[in-house]
Amino acid sequence: MKIFEGVVTSTKMKKTATVLVERVKVYPLYKKRVKIGKKYHAHDEWGVKVGDRVRIQECRPISRKKKFKIIEVIKK
Repeated sequence: MKIFEGVVTSTKMKKTATVLVERVKVYPLYKKRVKIGKKYHAHDEWGVKVGDRVRIQECRPISRKKKFKIIEVIKK
């Protein structure tokens, strides 16, 4: 079960938040560390706002794009 931590970037949909998860990856040729970001649609029962730091967890498919749910609000 995957658990990620990220920042809410959009809450325009009903009961859905877009969460940006950033991770650091080492570029193979130059051995330089690069930030990579990916956005996930997460089911929102908490009523989060843009800029909140949240923890999301993988769950059953709720819709075509939503396969994560918010389990904790870390920082408002």
